[in-house]
Amino acid sequence: MLAKVLDVHVVTADTFGRVKTEIRSMKCRLAILAPRGQARAKLAYVRKLGASRAVCIGNGRNDRLMLKAAALGIAVVQEEGAAAEAVRAADVVVSDARDALDLLLEPRRLVATLRD
Repeated sequence: MLAKVLDVHVVTADTFGRVKTEIRSMKCRLAILAPRGQARAKLAYVRKLGASRAVCIGNGRNDRLMLKAAALGIAVVQEEGAAAEAVRAADVVVSDARDALDLLLEPRRLVATLRD
C-alpha cells in the first residue's frame, strides 16, 4: 500500500541473507550493502534521496546515522533487539516493522506520538 504513495527503498546489510525472499512481493528498490562501512553507506544513501524528506526504519547500530539524519527516524525493537544507539537516534520506537509502516499509512498516530 505504501508503494502506491511513496518510493520505498530497502537498504540493508542482509545479515541473514533472506531479504530478497522477504521482500519479493513488495514494490521497492533494494540495496544490499558491503560488510564494511555500512553506517556511512546508509547515511549517504539517505542523503542522496533527500534526508529532509526521508523516513528511515532500522534497529542496528549501523542504522543510527540514517535514523538521526532522516526527517523521521523509527527504531524497531524486534526479536533480535535493537542497538541502543539506534534507539537514541530515532524519533519514534516501535516493536514491529509492520507497526512502523502502519504509522506512515495512518499519520495521525504519528502526530499523537510526536506532539509537544
